[in-house]
Amino acid sequence: MALSDELSLAQARRITLAAQGFTDPAPGGAVTMRHLRRVLGRVGLLQIDSVNVLQRAHYLPLYSRLGPYPTDLLDRASARAPRALFEYWGHEASLIPVELHPALRWRMEAAHTSAWGGMRRIAVEQPALVAWVRDEVRARGPLTAAEIEHDAPRETGNWGWNWSVVKRALEWLFWTGEVTSAGRNSAFARLYDLPERVLPAAVATAPALSPEDAYRQLVAISARALGVAAEPELRDYFRLPVAGARRAVAELVEGGTLRPVRVEGWNRPAYLHAEARLPRRVRASTLVSPFDPLVWERARAERLFGFSYRIEIYVPAPQRLYGYYVLPFLHGERFAGRVDLKADRKAGVLRVPAAWREPDADEAETAVALAAELRRLAGWLGLTEVAVPDRGDLARALSDALEAGPAAAPAPVVATGTAADG
Repeated sequence: MALSDELSLAQARRITLAAQGFTDPAPGGAVTMRHLRRVLGRVGLLQIDSVNVLQRAHYLPLYSRLGPYPTDLLDRASARAPRALFEYWGHEASLIPVELHPALRWRMEAAHTSAWGGMRRIAVEQPALVAWVRDEVRARGPLTAAEIEHDAPRETGNWGWNWSVVKRALEWLFWTGEVTSAGRNSAFARLYDLPERVLPAAVATAPALSPEDAYRQLVAISARALGVAAEPELRDYFRLPVAGARRAVAELVEGGTLRPVRVEGWNRPAYLHAEARLPRRVRASTLVSPFDPLVWERARAERLFGFSYRIEIYVPAPQRLYGYYVLPFLHGERFAGRVDLKADRKAGVLRVPAAWREPDADEAETAVALAAELRRLAGWLGLTEVAVPDRGDLARALSDALEAGPAAAPAPVVATGTAADG
């Protein structure tokens, strides 16, 4: 049945969750590359982040949609032939399907105006160094920045990162597409190599899309991944320029890929993707990464779910409201709570510094469902125990649910102790 031009907020939520893959059937057996590709077809790309207090960010969206899966699947897809993903600037640093490489070359070609200032200065002020670094990668790649560091002075940038000039030269070459990532080592450092040695030949030799064609393709992917969205969200998904994204939206409307709709409570126009579907219900019950595309755009999360969310990693500890690494808990079609988590790998314990309930969520139901999800997450992470929470308005009910345990608990509960991030 065709969707109308006016959507209730509940309909918009269900459309979004279906578009993001939260209503797809769970794998009936072992999770395979086919399941991984299905999720990538839904979300379009996976954001990378270096924080490892729980699990690396790019692994978590697959877990949220597939349940426990072997992370080696993603490692193979992003670092081994036949390579399915490459690393580049999509929505921040991201793992992106290799087929989209030609659609992102406009960003590579625009490096002289869009790359960060420190990288641009290296290219302008020290071209001989950039050429030397490129030659080192050509001769010795794949290799990390540390493997070709020399005696150049190190400087601290605006972000507090201590990048040497060699690292900045490598990042310039990475932005321009002259080098790419062949994967990450055990310390999560990029292994740089030439694109022709990393990408499939058909991708490396494919012609670049014009910026206009690329914007249209990327906005279409964003729209399919979001289901229904406002123009700023369609633009934000791949961090597209304003004018180019707006033109692409208009062209996709004209071509029938997008349809303007009104969403209850939204004060801006929305666009519905032609393939969007409205499920009758959503039975998801899973934790979601702070870097999941479902919550990338915080204003959208608040409009859709009434869920005000920010990651507080960079907030001074005394000023944090909820905790250091807080994951939203999706239960049904709403966020029912949020929980601060740490993987104490040395002790084999999933630490729970805090657990919080959303105002409209049932306390007992949320606690029981979240306890089950914490056990599932702990098992996937290779942790044998789940600690009771230290604080939060859901702490007592969640402690009771954890201590009651399921009929066959995969992860027994222990008392809270000193956390070690591991």
